[in-house]
Amino acid sequence: MHFPPYDNENKAIVDVEDSRVPLNYFNIVKLSRGQAFEYTVPGYETAVVPATGSVDVDVEGVAFAAIGNRGVDVWDGEPEGVYVPSGAKARFVCVSDDAEVFIAGAKYDKVLDPFDVRAADIDLVQYGSDDTKTHRKIKHILGTKFHDKVGRLLVSELFTVGEGGWSGFPPHKHDTDRLPEESRHDETYNFRFRPKNGFGMQLVQREDGEVGDAYHIVDGSTIVLDKGYHPCVVAPGYQMYYFTILGGLSQRSLVQFFQPDHAWQIETIPGIKDMIAKFK
Repeated sequence: MHFPPYDNENKAIVDVEDSRVPLNYFNIVKLSRGQAFEYTVPGYETAVVPATGSVDVDVEGVAFAAIGNRGVDVWDGEPEGVYVPSGAKARFVCVSDDAEVFIAGAKYDKVLDPFDVRAADIDLVQYGSDDTKTHRKIKHILGTKFHDKVGRLLVSELFTVGEGGWSGFPPHKHDTDRLPEESRHDETYNFRFRPKNGFGMQLVQREDGEVGDAYHIVDGSTIVLDKGYHPCVVAPGYQMYYFTILGGLSQRSLVQFFQPDHAWQIETIPGIKDMIAKFK
């Protein structure tokens, strides 16, 4: 469930057909100016999203220049990315002093067309409140604006607003295809904290009524979620970010099932219904 921070040497952290989250793919690539990285992931559509730095991206001869405009960390500017069709060959070159690049993927066989996502295309949702300790901002990179151009992949960045508080609350899950109540979506997170010595907890409760598991998350932690209710929380005095990959089994739109004991709080958190509607 939890991968502590480590040097993955530009190799997949969550590879194809991972037994826990077979619908997801995830890699982090670190480059210096002029260095290049090339990949292809058969059976998975992907997105190239710089966490920091800037890269030129080529997808089967289609070029996208200067993707990414952030400096020192993920709080320094808006995200950008490139959609890479299933199985396509992608190559990107670092055009800044250095770059850290997320590659997010979802299992999908149909081949679509590549496209870029610029800062102006980001679909922003802000909800919650300081009073309810749920204040956060979501930047959808592959969100509703591109629903007809993507197969099953949803890619977003989530930020706590202020210092401390809950995310993914009320507790919810999406591990069973039983539409219209719930969809099956595997999910992968990568966390960052400001300041970097910040920390939080990822909770996972497999079944109602049982005592769940808690994971100590730090800057660079990766969490994979195959099933269960999964809220997380950041310690007071720190801000939390997580890069989010969702891959659906039968559809792209996410349908969350909120834990019955706590679902009443949907009515108390400002803007949460708009947030729920945006995961499409």
